[in-house]
Amino acid sequence: MVFPHIAMAQAGSGRYRKPVSRIQLSVPRMTHRPNLFLAILALALGAFAIGTSEFAAMGLLPWYAADLGVTEPQAGHVISAYALGVVVGAPITTILGARLPRRRYVAALIGAYGLLNLLAAMLPGFGTLVATRFAAGLPHGGYLGVAMLMAADALPRDQRARGVTQVILGLTVANILGVPLAGALGQGLGWRWGFALPGVLALLAGGLILKWAPRQGVDPEARPMRELAALANPSVMLTLLVGVVGSGGLFAVYGYLSAAMLATTTPPVWAVPALLSLFGIGATLGSILAARVTIRLGPMRAAAVLMLVALVSQGIAAWAVGDWLLMLASSFILGLGCNVFVPLQTRLMDVGGKAQSMAAAMNHAAFNAANALGPWLAGLALAAGWGWRAPGIVGIALSVAGLFALALAAAHAARRGPPVGAMIRFR
Repeated sequence: MVFPHIAMAQAGSGRYRKPVSRIQLSVPRMTHRPNLFLAILALALGAFAIGTSEFAAMGLLPWYAADLGVTEPQAGHVISAYALGVVVGAPITTILGARLPRRRYVAALIGAYGLLNLLAAMLPGFGTLVATRFAAGLPHGGYLGVAMLMAADALPRDQRARGVTQVILGLTVANILGVPLAGALGQGLGWRWGFALPGVLALLAGGLILKWAPRQGVDPEARPMRELAALANPSVMLTLLVGVVGSGGLFAVYGYLSAAMLATTTPPVWAVPALLSLFGIGATLGSILAARVTIRLGPMRAAAVLMLVALVSQGIAAWAVGDWLLMLASSFILGLGCNVFVPLQTRLMDVGGKAQSMAAAMNHAAFNAANALGPWLAGLALAAGWGWRAPGIVGIALSVAGLFALALAAAHAARRGPPVGAMIRFR
């Protein structure tokens, strides 16, 4: 398969000339150093655990809402709390980790993530679940940001993007395999197993990282305050704003997708896991298409096109409510339209300058701020009695707002001109 993040990185670097062959991108070339493959596999397993935990919380919402005696809009606070944890934790962990050995630091982050997921699975009470999900979000952005850099630095310079891609692939595969598996466990054995599964996987990833990841010393050029300076860059902040608002529509719909199916239809038992898996397959294919659009049009124009696609997909999801077969199809279409993350990450590579770690972590923070904003607004609409098509309507409104934010970012970019020395850097 063609890995979109490789093409994305090459597009952002200004060095992309023509598509790289599929054979070249299928696996990293590590035959002469097999331990690197195992190291990146361990890092990708951590990303798989994170993706499984984050999205399974949405699919399991009806079950923990019923078990804990809260309404489904109230249960949406569990999703929002996790997302807020990512937003708060991404800059903090990036700054704290700037001068620490990467192997142990990354292992500690994913280990803490695993323990917090297990606490969410074991401790009683709705308030406790909200608190542990917020705490579990804290290591999310820092782990993914540093893991990508660690994988990149473990490979020769001309192969760094391949290591980054293998880590990110863990998130993509989580939506196809991990989330449906967690959903099936949650339905069959109880929702707590849906949090226990990624908790165990995260702890396993931490142990494997300690065993297989290369031992790297502290980067002598690391400057915590230099990373923090990215947050004062208007180009970075406007790009993050586009991600927060524009991606919020996806989560407004996805956060209540399984709840809407169960509330408005009588689907077979396998339908909810299939709903989540189809979304993951659509997202994987959509990321490939998003990379090609980004290469052809550039990040800003590609973001506009993909946000229009997202708007249409959210409208289809709203229209399909009430028919579980149509909802399965709309879930796949929703996944196809959820990849504005790709051109926005490319844009951040262009404008992030020397603060690449912070830019990478904050893109995850923006994505999760959208994860908080979308379900919260959709929950308000549901509580107001708008019906189960309300999340789709909220999604459309957020996509329109995202297009306005993108227009502001484009106007600012036009005034400043193209980034000087736009390139991808991994340190």
